[in-house]
Amino acid sequence: MSQYPSLYMIIDGERVDGGRRRTHAVVNPATGEVIGQLPLADPADLDRALAVAAEGFRIWRDSTAQQRAAVLQGAARLMLERQEDIARTATLEQGKPLAESRIEVLMNVGLFNFYAGEVQRLYGRTLVRPTGMRSTVTHEPVGPVAAFAPWNFPIGNPGRKLGAPIAAGCSVILKSAEEAPASALAVLQCLLDAGLPKQVAQAVFGVPDEVSRHLLGSPIIRKLSFTGSTVVGKHLARLATENMQRTTMELGGHGPVLVFDDVDVEHVLNTVVPHKYRNAGQVCVSPTRFIVQQGVYDRFREGFAQRAQAIKVGNGLDDGTQMGPMANPRRPEAMDKLIGDAVQRGAKLHCGGERIGNQGYFYAPSVLSDVPLDAEIMNEEPFGPVAILNAYADEDAMIAEANRLPYGLAAYAWTTDAKRQQRLSRLLEAGMVGINTTMIGGADAPFGGVKWSGHGSEDGPEGVLACMVTKAVHEG
Repeated sequence: MSQYPSLYMIIDGERVDGGRRRTHAVVNPATGEVIGQLPLADPADLDRALAVAAEGFRIWRDSTAQQRAAVLQGAARLMLERQEDIARTATLEQGKPLAESRIEVLMNVGLFNFYAGEVQRLYGRTLVRPTGMRSTVTHEPVGPVAAFAPWNFPIGNPGRKLGAPIAAGCSVILKSAEEAPASALAVLQCLLDAGLPKQVAQAVFGVPDEVSRHLLGSPIIRKLSFTGSTVVGKHLARLATENMQRTTMELGGHGPVLVFDDVDVEHVLNTVVPHKYRNAGQVCVSPTRFIVQQGVYDRFREGFAQRAQAIKVGNGLDDGTQMGPMANPRRPEAMDKLIGDAVQRGAKLHCGGERIGNQGYFYAPSVLSDVPLDAEIMNEEPFGPVAILNAYADEDAMIAEANRLPYGLAAYAWTTDAKRQQRLSRLLEAGMVGINTTMIGGADAPFGGVKWSGHGSEDGPEGVLACMVTKAVHEG
């Protein structure tokens, strides 16, 4: 596949095109060229989707575990068969290297297959009661879900938003990012082609605030699932309180990375630098603040900058590209602002800090050191290809800096001290902690944060249970 696919919404199984609706121009971030026009939902479209979601829930809540597993496994097989087409679509509209897009498809395949097994394990329990009495605890699907997915993982985020409700027996209305719609449509199409009833899952697009207010303003929606910034997450959480909708919120982060002086510095650098610039740093769990013990700080800083400068930046479809463009024109502007503010306040810029070329949204991998705490980048998630390196004297100071911010999504630590590893796993305030590894996700592992990074979990058994309610039944 070399061409970008046509764009539409999916409501009640039908492809809804532009017609007289407003449209949004989808842009290839590597070239800046418009590659498609996306239809945006009007109130009538959203009302229709809500009515269909109510019908879909009545159908799907009574489906058997075997039916749900068959759909999820079938969709996983189709995604694997269509991997190259889906991956190329994601790279065209989001920019990441094709190799990363292919891995993202496989993430969905693994998650759907895991959920296909998990639907057989949605156990309740029977409580101990006197003879003649019976008390049971069961889990039931919560109802229609409104799911909002961002652009940074245009395949994986929709997969998470669709997979869990479908596994739980819910219907779902997906509103993925207008910047990268075709990837989400491809994932949904795999589910429909695998036999999912057309009323169970739909895809709409539109002006984000208009869509969220309309969907969350309806009592039909019983749960909100959102991945995105903390600012928007707080806004949506307030909207959800009006109808007391349950929420799963996977919000922003500012990933601290503690590097102690007992480590093999070269090994740590070879692991964390590629991870830092994965997806041009547009990752909620991206390692961002490198909190380095003084004994290895100079070596770590120099080695980090050397590796960052060697990263090959280019079109994600080109062989050898290690980092693609940023996803939209807002991100390079944000990088200029944050890095400029840090340098003005006394930080040292070792590489990067500038855009690359005169087309697309390319930005050079950047490294800052000795960044003061009052710099904006030390307090706001940069969400881009910039690493912040600062030196600290001891473990207590390093932990204090790691926990200083109100964010708590992912944290990382590198040390060979076994007792310190145990302390860090307990003391770091984050929903996910990686010790001597950057691999903190998996289909069977809960994914979510604490504090301003949100609440609830996706993936793992927790991801399915987040789309269910608990009921206690007592019989005399």
